Amino acid sequence: MEPEASTAAAGVSRGLIEYTHWIYGLHTLSVLIGLTTLRSVAGHFAFGLPSIIAVVMNYARRAEAQGTWLESHFRWQIRTFWYSWLWILLTSILAALLLIVLVGFVIAVVGFALIGIWVIYRVARGWLALRDGRPMPLPAAA
Repeated sequence: MEPEASTAAAGVSRGLIEYTHWIYGLHTLSVLIGLTTLRSVAGHFAFGLPSIIAVVMNYARRAEAQGTWLESHFRWQIRTFWYSWLWILLTSILAALLLIVLVGFVIAVVGFALIGIWVIYRVARGWLALRDGRPMPLPAAA
């Protein structure tokens, strides 16, 4: 079965799939800007204009994706954005508190690097799954 036929059978419009590709593209642009400038990947992903536009786009058409396999991609993208904010905030607080004992700078550098790697992983994994027509996994129920 061709990919286009399977997406039509799943009730997903080709336009919404392309829209989701654009969102991953904007997130990737933020990652690339973070990699090629002196800013961190995590910082540019969370505070950069391309990612902010992407998350607004997610919320704008989230209802349209509801009930389809693309809903999992929208949730994946939104969670990646907001969790990056959370991890940046926690890392910044911890680093600021530990500046007194001079390890705060190291905590910040390592923390932001790990967040950046996590963001790259999430964007790449999501976009590859979208390309293959696969939904993203649901978070485990508590």
